[in-house]
Amino acid sequence: MKTKSIKQTVTFDASPEIVYDLIMNSKKHAAFTGGEVKMSNKIKGKFSIFDGYIHGHNIELEEGKKIVQAWHFTEDGWPDDHFSICTFLFEKNGNKTKLHFQQTSVPEHKVDTLKNGWKKYYWDPMKTYLKN
Repeated sequence: MKTKSIKQTVTFDASPEIVYDLIMNSKKHAAFTGGEVKMSNKIKGKFSIFDGYIHGHNIELEEGKKIVQAWHFTEDGWPDDHFSICTFLFEKNGNKTKLHFQQTSVPEHKVDTLKNGWKKYYWDPMKTYLKN
């Protein structure tokens, strides 16, 4: 299976610690995604997002600085045993956060869908959540 990577940079009106917590806190993550979220805060801990549509485990966690996770999407053509690696790097930029995101090992035929999905289901809802 051919794979590709996705790279995106997004700026949020909040500190790196707040943006990190949005992703790693089950209740806050569920609030902006609108689905059930179970998120472990431990290395090798498991997570489930969007009512189980996405699941995976934590590889590296550095509060307010870095999240590295293995993500599996329940998608047509996504092999049952395949995980992509999502890296979230949080950079303080004044009173804002610049999030540098990279997802590697994405099945080639899912790259465009996921590129749009990150914006539609993550970055935009996170910005909206932070305004409230």
